[in-house]
Amino acid sequence: MKNTDLLGCTIVHQIKGRVRIHCESFKYLENLFPVLSNQLLSSDAVASVDISAVSGNALIFFDDDKVHIAALLDRVEKIVESYSHTSYKEFRQKKDLIEQSERNLGEESVGKMALNVGIAALALGFDFFRNRGSLGMNGRVPGFAGTAASAWRTSLLTPSTLVTAFLSFPIARSGLGSVIKRRRPNADTLSLLSIVASLLLRKSGSALTVLLLHEIAELLTAYTVKKTRNAIGDMLSQGESSVWKVDEKNHLDKVPISSIQISDVIKVHTGEKISVDGIVIRGEASVDQSSISGEYFPVEKSSDAEVYAGTVVVEGAIYIQSVRVGDDTAVARIIKLVEDAADNKAPIQNTADRFSSQLLYVNLFLAASVFLITKDPYKSLNMLIIDYSCALRLSTVTAFSASINRAAREGILIKGSNFIESLSDSQTIIFDKTGTLTEGKPDVTAIIPASPDVTEREVLENAAAAEETSSHPLAGAILRKMDRCSWPIPSHGESEVHVGYGVSCGMTRKKSDRVYVGSRKFLTKIGVESDLLREEEKSLLYESQNVIFVARGDRFLGIIGIKDTPRLKMKRSINTLRYCGLSEIILLTGDVEQQAAMVASHMKLDSYLADQLPEDKANAVLKLQATGENVIMVGDGINDAAALAYADVGISLGSARTDIAMESADITIASDDPMKIPAVIHLSQSCMSVIKQNFATAIVVNSLGLLLGGMGILPVIGGAILHNASTIMVVGNSLRLLNHPMNNKGRSL
Repeated sequence: MKNTDLLGCTIVHQIKGRVRIHCESFKYLENLFPVLSNQLLSSDAVASVDISAVSGNALIFFDDDKVHIAALLDRVEKIVESYSHTSYKEFRQKKDLIEQSERNLGEESVGKMALNVGIAALALGFDFFRNRGSLGMNGRVPGFAGTAASAWRTSLLTPSTLVTAFLSFPIARSGLGSVIKRRRPNADTLSLLSIVASLLLRKSGSALTVLLLHEIAELLTAYTVKKTRNAIGDMLSQGESSVWKVDEKNHLDKVPISSIQISDVIKVHTGEKISVDGIVIRGEASVDQSSISGEYFPVEKSSDAEVYAGTVVVEGAIYIQSVRVGDDTAVARIIKLVEDAADNKAPIQNTADRFSSQLLYVNLFLAASVFLITKDPYKSLNMLIIDYSCALRLSTVTAFSASINRAAREGILIKGSNFIESLSDSQTIIFDKTGTLTEGKPDVTAIIPASPDVTEREVLENAAAAEETSSHPLAGAILRKMDRCSWPIPSHGESEVHVGYGVSCGMTRKKSDRVYVGSRKFLTKIGVESDLLREEEKSLLYESQNVIFVARGDRFLGIIGIKDTPRLKMKRSINTLRYCGLSEIILLTGDVEQQAAMVASHMKLDSYLADQLPEDKANAVLKLQATGENVIMVGDGINDAAALAYADVGISLGSARTDIAMESADITIASDDPMKIPAVIHLSQSCMSVIKQNFATAIVVNSLGLLLGGMGILPVIGGAILHNASTIMVVGNSLRLLNHPMNNKGRSL
C-alpha cells in the first residue's frame, strides 16, 4: 500500500445531509476516534460522527446549508493528515506483524539443544550397530509382512524408539499445536509425520537420522540468534550488577543495581560502568560515552552534567543522583526497542513461511499419490521426510540473525530483519545536514551587532541564555564561545523550543523582555524587523556559515555566524553509496537555500530541499515513497524524528543525535564514521544474496530428492540424509555472514 493510499479520503456514499467517507488511516487510529470526532464536531455544520476501524469509514451527518460536501471532505483529510505520523507508524507495525506459527529458536537453550544432538548421535550409533546386517540393499526390514501388532510391539520396545519419542516432544508440541490452534500445519508438523511414519514402518534409524540432522541445523540457528543477542547486550551493556550507594550518613554500601530508586545517590569510580541515567552532584571524571553518543574521546563530567547508563568512567570519581533507573534509562529503552523489533519479520521471511506452509500440502499429496501408485510405504515415506520448509525457514532466520550480529559487532543496531530487506531494495537516500553531513561540532566565527549601540557580548549573552538547555549543535557552538570568553550566562527563565524555527526564553531581570534566537523566518513570524544586515548575512552564507538571528523583545540585536565543517569521510561515503546502487542522494535541511546549495554542490548530491520544517521533511519522504521508491533517511536530531519514522529505513547517525531520533530510527549507528552507512547497506545486499542462494539450493536439492525417492532410487535413510544435509548446508552458508567484511568497496558475496 502506498502512503498516499493511507492518507487519502474518498466519498463512499452520500445523500442529503449524510456522507460516508473512507480513509485507510481510520483503521490505525482507533485510540484517537474521540479526538477525531470532537475535531469534526467543533464545526456547527456537523451533527454527528461515527467512525469504524473495521471498515475504515466515517459516517457523518451534517447541515447542507452550512457546509459544502467538498469542504467537509477537505476538512476530514486535513484532520487525518495531522495524525499521519501515528497512523503510518501503526500501519507499519501491523504490516510487519505475522502470527508466530513456528518455534522461536531464540528462546531455546543452546546447551540443551547441544545435549539433544549428543543423545541423538549416540542413539543413532547404537541403532546402527544393533541392526547391522539386517538391512537389505533397498533399506527395507525383512519380515515386514508380519502382523501389525508385532510391528507395533517391536517398534515401541526399542531404546531407539524411546529416545526418538523423548527428543521429538518439542517438535510434536509445535506441529500439533499449529494444526489445532491455527488450523494449518508448519514445518514441525511434517517433521512429526515423517518421524511417526518411520517408527510405524520400523525405520528407527531413519527417524533418528531426521532428528539428529534436524537438531544440528536448529542448533546452528539458535547459536547464531544467541550470539546476536549477546553482541547487542555487550554493545549496550547497562552497567555492573551492583553499585556503590551513598547513604544518609555519606557512607558507601555495595547494593544490587535493582535496589536503586530515583533520587538515590551512587558513586562511580575509575573503570566502573555507570548504571543509571542521572546528574553529577559532585566530583569530576572523564567518561567514555561512545556506546550511547558515539563520541570517540572521553567527555569531562563535573557538577550538573548529565550522564547515562552504559557509559564508563575512564578516570576520576563522581557522585550521581539517579534520574532514570532500570528499564527507564536511555540505553534500556534502546535495548527493548531492539528486542521488540527482533520479531519484525522481513517480507522474504513471510514469503518463506507461506511458501513452506503451502509446500507441506504438496508433500502430503505426493506421499498419498506415491503410495496409491506404488503401494510401497517406503517410497511414500520419502515424500514426508524430504521437504523444503526446514531449509527455507532455518537458513533465512540464520542469515538475518548473522547479519544483525555482524552489524552489532561494528556498533550498528538493526532493529529487525525487515529493515535489512528494505535497505537492500532502496534506491533513494536522504541526508539531514547539521550533525549528519557535517561534523555537528560547529564554532562561532562571526558576531555582527545590528547597530553601534549593541555589543558583540550582548548579542552572544542573549543567544546563550535562550540556548543554554538546548542540545542542538549550533547551541553548543554558542555556549562553547561563551565559555572560551569566560562570560557568565545571564539569568533567564525556562527556554521554549519552536521546532523548525528556533528557541526563546524570558529574562529574569526584565520579565517583559523575551529573547528569540533562530532563523530569519522566526523573527519574521514574531514580527521583528530583521532586514538591517542583509549584506552581512549574504557574506556569511557565501562562506558556508550558518546564520543565527538574535532579538530581544521587539528589538533586533544582531546575527551570529557559525561554521560547521563537513564530516570526515562523508564525501567518500557518498561515492561508495553510489557504487552500492543508490541512484538518488538528496539533502533535506532546515537551513536556508544558499547554505543548502553550497553543501549539496560540495558533496556532489543529486538535489536538495532547504528551509524544511519537521513536517516538511516527513512530507518530502512521503512524496518520494508515493512514486514507488524505497527511501532511506539519515538524520540525528529531533527535527528528523518524523522523517526517520516515515522512511522505509531510518538511520540515526552521529554523536549529537537525540534519544527521540534513536528511538524513531530503524538502524542506529553508534559511531561518527559515515562509512558505516554504505557498510550496512552492502551487508544487507549480501544477506539477501545469501538468502536467494539458499532458496535456489534448497529447492533444487530437495526437488531432486523427491524425484529420486518417488522412483525408489533413493532409500528412506538416504532421503533423510539428503534433506537434512541440504538444510545444514544452507544454514552454514548463512553463517558466513558472521564474518562479512564491513570495509569493502561494494563487492557482493
